[in-house]
Amino acid sequence: MPDASLIICAYAEERWEDVVAAVDSLRKQTVTPSEIILVIDHNERLFERAKSLQGVVTIRNSRSRGASGSRNAGVATANGAVAAFLDDDAVADPDWLEMLLTPYAQPNVAGVGGRIDPNWTTQKPRWFPDEFNWVVGCTYLGMPMSTSTVRNLIGANMSVRRDVWQSVGGFREGFGNVKDAQNARRAGGSSLVSCEETEFCIRVCQAVPSMTWVYEPAARVRHRVPSHRVTSRYFLSRCRKEGLAKAALLSTVGRESALRTERSYSRRTLPAGVARGLQEAVACRNVHGLTRAGAIVTGLSATAAGFLEGCARRPS
Repeated sequence: MPDASLIICAYAEERWEDVVAAVDSLRKQTVTPSEIILVIDHNERLFERAKSLQGVVTIRNSRSRGASGSRNAGVATANGAVAAFLDDDAVADPDWLEMLLTPYAQPNVAGVGGRIDPNWTTQKPRWFPDEFNWVVGCTYLGMPMSTSTVRNLIGANMSVRRDVWQSVGGFREGFGNVKDAQNARRAGGSSLVSCEETEFCIRVCQAVPSMTWVYEPAARVRHRVPSHRVTSRYFLSRCRKEGLAKAALLSTVGRESALRTERSYSRRTLPAGVARGLQEAVACRNVHGLTRAGAIVTGLSATAAGFLEGCARRPS
């Protein structure tokens, strides 16, 4: 297995307990990482506090504010052949790193990602469809159940060869989410649309078509879902932002690459979810099946509206 540098990016003191739990989960891996790097995104008070963590390389994000700049700063500091990313509000299973590193035996593997299970801090709403778990940053119903090649990985649980990252110039800064301690208190906390991991993964394969991305569901993490992310308001807002993000992606990677996975998801996964919800409502007289079916239709509509809005903003 290649040696790996594990990177966590943090930005808000309010999430200090989450950061400590994330770091602790990385210390308990069955495969010992070469280093654990904690990148603090333009928050000096958090940086001073984080320096107390033992066995962790704590650095400031000297690049652009946001997830892309923080990840780039972390990889630039890393020494391992592989850089693996974990969100600051997620915890990894003990064999997470071992499962991530196994597919790297194949030289054409650019990076590996894993399953992200939601850790609901409040009861999951019965209307919330599993097909839209991506709204809360988790693996959604419709993703592969076994080891598979995919178009892109999700940043909360992904890894990449460091030389691959260097060859394409890293994540595109200014393209993804920008968060800070102030807007972290607001629902969503995002001032820009998020799609930086997708753009990065597509750009790698466009530069080197022989490279692939591998999804390994056995590499599992649990991602905390706070209460403000289980409201209908957040659901609709996040869907709209996803549509905006896909529209922005068109101008950088092209229509076919930007929408290939989404076409299959819209034509197969979502109709199957609607049918399943309606069947449950009729056969079991369960109103929640009907509300989940309605949420799927509403979420798809909000995403499509955001996409059209984003396309309208683009030059002809």
